[in-house]
Amino acid sequence: MEQNELIDKITKEVMSRLNDKMQSQSSNKQDTSKHSGSVMSPLELAGYIDHTLLKPESTQEQFDKLCEDAKAYKFKSVCVNSGWVPYVAKKLRGSGILICSVIGFPLGEMDTRSKAFEARSAISNGANELDMVINVSALKSRNLKLVEEDIRAIKRACRSNTILKVIIETGLLSEEEKILACEISKKANADFVKTCTGFMGGGATVADIQLMRRIVGSKIGVKASGGIKDFKQAIALINAGANRLGCGASVAIVTGATSQGGY
Repeated sequence: MEQNELIDKITKEVMSRLNDKMQSQSSNKQDTSKHSGSVMSPLELAGYIDHTLLKPESTQEQFDKLCEDAKAYKFKSVCVNSGWVPYVAKKLRGSGILICSVIGFPLGEMDTRSKAFEARSAISNGANELDMVINVSALKSRNLKLVEEDIRAIKRACRSNTILKVIIETGLLSEEEKILACEISKKANADFVKTCTGFMGGGATVADIQLMRRIVGSKIGVKASGGIKDFKQAIALINAGANRLGCGASVAIVTGATSQGGY
């Protein structure tokens, strides 16, 4: 009963904020003027991008190319599975490119201690940032305590300068569940909320980014990932409130921007 009351309370409070259309429209207009394509250069856009390679069939040659491209285009980070963290950390040493490791990827269903162990291992091997997958099953079962503790355990495994992003897997969630996932991530002191893994269908949408930004406010990051293919789409997601993009097509996005004069 207490848990159901908590869910109702959170949902009502958040939906009340979402129904404030005037505030929402004003916020969107401000975002658009700040990040309009006419002032966003390819180099600026590259600074938003986590250059990503997570497919299980990826080869060492592809990871070499990932690192070369990250240095050439000055992407914010490279994002890889934890087993590749030592390799890319060595390749990128001294470059200023951050190393991001996914945790509990792609299902999020491993037990919390295992996730925390993977997090500590990734950090010790050179990861600066962690993208952990939320326990979607626990969220859908309304076991909010487990969802929160799962995130807090990874946060405790982080160093003071480690960035923690929580993948909420938007494609599997109802709007109410997206709201709960964002609220819990915020309560558990995550640094970012992130749309999805890209492995479960769906992808980053403007509507989801707007919703997530309104829920977490201005002090927590929002990362859009999943199906981002071109410059125009990337800018639309930034305008909606994303301040990080997870992209496998990063080079095509920024070179496409270059060929179009950056617009």
